[in-house]
Amino acid sequence: MKEEAGPFRRMAGSRPDISILIVGIGRKNAERALRDYLKSCRSRGNETQIKKQSESPDVVSYRLVLTCGFAGGLNPDLKLGDVVFEPGTQTPESGTQLIAAGAKPAKFFCADRIATTVGEKKKLRAETGADAVEMESAAIHEVCAEQGIPCITVRVISDTAHEDLPLDFNQLSKPDQSLDFGKLFLAIAKSPGKIPALMQLGKKTKFAAERMAEVLGKVIG
Repeated sequence: MKEEAGPFRRMAGSRPDISILIVGIGRKNAERALRDYLKSCRSRGNETQIKKQSESPDVVSYRLVLTCGFAGGLNPDLKLGDVVFEPGTQTPESGTQLIAAGAKPAKFFCADRIATTVGEKKKLRAETGADAVEMESAAIHEVCAEQGIPCITVRVISDTAHEDLPLDFNQLSKPDQSLDFGKLFLAIAKSPGKIPALMQLGKKTKFAAERMAEVLGKVIG
């Protein structure tokens, strides 16, 4: 989401060696967005190849994909703003750089819905052994594996294992899993007492996004 990418975009968005892609929420959106993006890059590369009469089939290529964003904590030891990553066998150097920048190795579970309660998080922790839960990285890793592009999941804890989210955002989503603001406003109107908790969640996610940008900034140099 744009809220996740905002601080990093301000930091690195003008660099020609870095591309930032907002893929949306959930596996289907992530897979579609990444496939469409890589296809468009390939098309641009082929056009350049024809103009330059290049013999190289891949004018546009990527050295590494980082799938970044928020994650819910499942490991009770993880705190708000902790940046965690899943080491990849193809990218040991990047893993070392992430640790040096302050990130922690972790195991992720890619879910089909938002884990909104402490009870859900405890159940996922028991069933999967994962440290954190998110909703897109499995699809992104699959596409990257097909394309031969190394990929690392890098996420920041935006809500810990010890806390419920103020609303069940699964009930406030459109069919494409984006937030339905009409449903959100109606839910707030029905439960105005949730407003302080929602404002606090906004502050937490802003802090988490800034923390992730700080770590990524150290990695990219």
